[in-house]
Order: sequence, then structure tokens, then C-alpha cells
Amino acid sequence: MHTLKVRLVNASPFPAPQYATIGAAGLDLRAYIPRPLPVSPGERVRIPTGLFMELPEGYEAQIRPRSGLAWKQGLTVLNAPGTIDSDYRGEIQVMLINLSQEVQWIQPGDRIAQMIIAPYTRVEWVEVQQLSATDRGENGFGHTGKT
Repeated sequence: MHTLKVRLVNASPFPAPQYATIGAAGLDLRAYIPRPLPVSPGERVRIPTGLFMELPEGYEAQIRPRSGLAWKQGLTVLNAPGTIDSDYRGEIQVMLINLSQEVQWIQPGDRIAQMIIAPYTRVEWVEVQQLSATDRGENGFGHTGKT
């Protein structure tokens, strides 16, 4: 297990992000808001979490939707998965959109997204005139599901 430096807003009454179960891949992020927030159908909102962190170089944080929030309320994360780079030091905020036909409410402390910490690899581009051949070739967009 790796350690991660975090700073929480001092006045936050909510727990730090945590794994809900022993097998959970994502840490639950909570809404750090002073009062309930209505989100109209089709509306986009940016929700603060009260969390600041220092990711080690070579790691990113991915912000992903919570399935229950999407299914029950029609709220999902825009730009999913959102990427937080290791050199970002600002507050983690979550962009949500209401895809339902009704106003949805976000309560202070609600679990609004999950965060996955993952390693990444940087690459250097090498321009070539031809790529190696494969059985699949340039076939895409559902090609492997067809016979």
C-alpha cells in the first residue's frame, strides 16, 4: 500500500476519502458544501470536496461516477474519468450533470464520486512511415463483435 499526502479543509465535518469496502478500488469523495444544492435537469455543477493532495510523480487520480448516484438520481460525472495530475495542488472538485428529468439535490457530505489512484506511463513519439501489421488491422468500432 502506498501513502498519499492530503490536506483537508480545516472546517470540514466530513471524513477523509475512504474505501467503502475491503475490495473497493475507488475512494469515495464527498460534497463539501454548506447547504443542500439543487441541480436542475441538464444542469452542470462543480462541487468542491474540501480535499487537496500531493500525488507522487508517475501517478494520477481518476475521478469516476458512482453507479448508485447515476442510477437512482441521474447524476453523473462529466469528463469521466477526469484526470488529476501529480503537479496539481488545488482543491479537488467534481463536475456533475443531471441527466434526469427532475431537479436533484446534493446534500452536504453526500458521496458524489469515486477517486482511483493509478500509475501512468509517459511516452516519447517516434514518427514512422508504416506501422506493424496485425490480424485486426484498421478495423474498429464494433469489428471484433462481428463474425
